[in-house]
Amino acid sequence: MEELARESINLLAKPNTLDTRRSGLSSCGAVFILLKSALGAGLLNFPWAFNRAGGIHSAITVEMVSLIFLISGLVILGYCSSISNQSTYQGVVKEICGPAIGRLCEICFVFNVFMISIAFLVVVEDQLIKLCDTMVNNETTSEGVQSPRPWYMHHQLGLSAVCLLVILPLSVPEELGFQKYISILGTLAATYLTIMVVVKFYLLKESNSIPEHHSSSVSSWTAMFTVVPTICFGFQCHEASVAIYSSMRNRKLSHWILISVLSMIACLLIYSITGMYGYLTFGTDVAADILMSYPDNEVLIIIGRLLFGISIITIYPIILHLGRSVIQELCVRYRPQDVVLTAAYEKRLRVLLTTCWVLVTMGIAMFVPDISEVISLIGGISAFFIFIFPGLCLVCAMQTEPVSLRLRWCLIVWGAVAILCGVFIFGQSTATAAMELIERLI
Repeated sequence: MEELARESINLLAKPNTLDTRRSGLSSCGAVFILLKSALGAGLLNFPWAFNRAGGIHSAITVEMVSLIFLISGLVILGYCSSISNQSTYQGVVKEICGPAIGRLCEICFVFNVFMISIAFLVVVEDQLIKLCDTMVNNETTSEGVQSPRPWYMHHQLGLSAVCLLVILPLSVPEELGFQKYISILGTLAATYLTIMVVVKFYLLKESNSIPEHHSSSVSSWTAMFTVVPTICFGFQCHEASVAIYSSMRNRKLSHWILISVLSMIACLLIYSITGMYGYLTFGTDVAADILMSYPDNEVLIIIGRLLFGISIITIYPIILHLGRSVIQELCVRYRPQDVVLTAAYEKRLRVLLTTCWVLVTMGIAMFVPDISEVISLIGGISAFFIFIFPGLCLVCAMQTEPVSLRLRWCLIVWGAVAILCGVFIFGQSTATAAMELIERLI
């Protein structure tokens, strides 16, 4: 397992310099890394998404339909990676679709990981709020009155301290070797959360504390699509899939299809169980972050908050590294002619980009009310990587690949369907997020 964790960090942190002879990923390792790449902060939002979708049946229906496109996207990316001999997502898109689409992919990639960074900090802030409440609640006066929260217990101050004293120093180095020791923490936190949500449901059910107010029907046909951004955010592992496929020992397409199906079904089970039991526990009162719905001072919940907070703090540098590498490459490529490319220049650029990234994401995260606001935007951008870019790659690849005419047109039609679905999801989720923002401001 330690070797798999090390391989996954090599894939995520430095996808352009994969040594396939050294990695030689097994099938089990590929499934593990795909699963690990997908499981994350999106798990916290699934019970809320089940509520917004109108209940369990409608949410799972949307999940099952989405699963077809999720698996299809992974298969297409593996196939295009094999015919283009590229080991990164951006490289595949640029080679198959041309430099213009490749540049669009880079822009979307940077914006996507930037928004994911904000979502991570929002989750950290949520956990800090609850942990601070727990500590304050334990401090009461002799009359039993809760003491006021001291200034140093404010969650925004705590988030600033975490970002500047922990995340920033971890993110500045060019190499992220420390990650190999804690890379499995995110999977552990996700697994713990799922088990905890199920256990808490049955404990509350025994004490008759389960609410009766659950949505029994979809309020409107568009309500079902509110779960799609959460699905796109939660199942998002397509950016890493090309690097994973390129490092495998067995790169047969049939083998990659099996790996894609197994990993997505495993994700579906984990997300569906968490969403279903979290929704059944709190009904229409469920928070956008499921951990915010639980009491402050229960040991099981505190452990879950600490696990998720620490795992996100350690994953954040990897996300920043991925976005920074693209920006840094563009800055080096288009630097002024009188600027000499030296090690000192690259170090200054890296420190500047890292500091700006952390400060900007921290500033935005402090003013985001809950994670659902960010996921609506991330889900729209994720549609590019799950639907649009794979669809474009398939359509462009079919212009030159030696396949039968009937199969060619079938694949072109499927690619067009994926593109249209992605455009619809992007437009719908972005418009919904914009309308909610306008309503909040008004």
